[in-house]
Amino acid sequence: MKYNFDELIDRSNTGSVKWSKPDVLPMWVADMDFKTVPEVTEALISRASQGIFGYSEISDSFYDAIQRWWMKRHTFRLEKDWIVATPGVMPALAAAVDALTAEGDKIIVQPPVYNHFFMTVKQSHCELVENNLLYDNGSYQIDFEDLERKAADPAVKLLLFSNPHNPAGRVWRKAELQRLGEICIRHNVVVLSDEIHSDLVYGDFKHVPFASLGEAYARNSMTFSSPSKTFNLAGLQVAYFFTENEAFRKMVREILTKWEMTALNVFAIDSLIAAYEKGEPWLESLKTYLYANYQYLADFCSQHLPDFPVIPLESTYLVWLDCTALEMPSSTIADKMLEHENLWLQAGIKYGLPGDQFLRINIACPRHLLEEGLTRLARESKRLLNS
Repeated sequence: MKYNFDELIDRSNTGSVKWSKPDVLPMWVADMDFKTVPEVTEALISRASQGIFGYSEISDSFYDAIQRWWMKRHTFRLEKDWIVATPGVMPALAAAVDALTAEGDKIIVQPPVYNHFFMTVKQSHCELVENNLLYDNGSYQIDFEDLERKAADPAVKLLLFSNPHNPAGRVWRKAELQRLGEICIRHNVVVLSDEIHSDLVYGDFKHVPFASLGEAYARNSMTFSSPSKTFNLAGLQVAYFFTENEAFRKMVREILTKWEMTALNVFAIDSLIAAYEKGEPWLESLKTYLYANYQYLADFCSQHLPDFPVIPLESTYLVWLDCTALEMPSSTIADKMLEHENLWLQAGIKYGLPGDQFLRINIACPRHLLEEGLTRLARESKRLLNS
């Protein structure tokens, strides 16, 4: 079956967060401008046609679909009782932080990294510890020596880990994950692994689930995921976490119960089942289209913005652009793009100080919109370079 990812869909006046500014081309938040899997839409229409939307149980089919997906896509065998359904990855991760820490404890993050990690730590009344990634010649690496030093602090209880990495699009290799995991096991630091982008990996790169590294790693970690990024379902609020560690599972479930966040709506349940059971052909076509978009962007920047290195995209649909040549804060660059070109990009400073002077660009859009966005980006960048 062929899927039309070139279709332009008017999302204005629909309540879309991404398209909330009139006459602005948004390429910021991680939200795709493609229709989801047709079978998901069909499942939701079928459910809606009943006209009754009462309380719903989460069926065995929901858990079966998750188990089969992780086995088929990532060669990882999940047990049903390891899985807990939640309305979102971040609420579940916040519950895990609440369950596994006390006020004044320390939590490690690895900037530049997903901005909600910072927010979660702040709201937990814990202390943020930064293990900055090393940036060299367009590539990011984990600073293992710094991580060892900081994890050795007895007050450090957790590491919030982005796997694959957002915003740099990095797929962590097995050896890297093992070394990170060994450090955390040695110092009793629990790894909370955000694997929401695990299905969007390109070429010969392979996502390695942190929990697949062995029992010691699995018991010292929790994994958080969702079909929302993979299939553009964020508005349906469906996610889950899993862990082999029964004590962790019990503590986090108790927090979610206290917060009244253990139930899913009927559309969320049906969307996950349909996506995981029938969405694989669509996903493969999507990945081909997304990577072609990335290649178009890389070629465009090479020709028109040679002073702006594009970080190689191994995963996600979020391109990380090095704007150091402009010698100005990323917030200023983003503001200028919006003011002069009506182009809405994400300032890198949102992902921590090491992300400043970078921009994050969402390329999950029809090629026509990408071309227009890059034209605006180049025009404003050249103006800023010459100002």
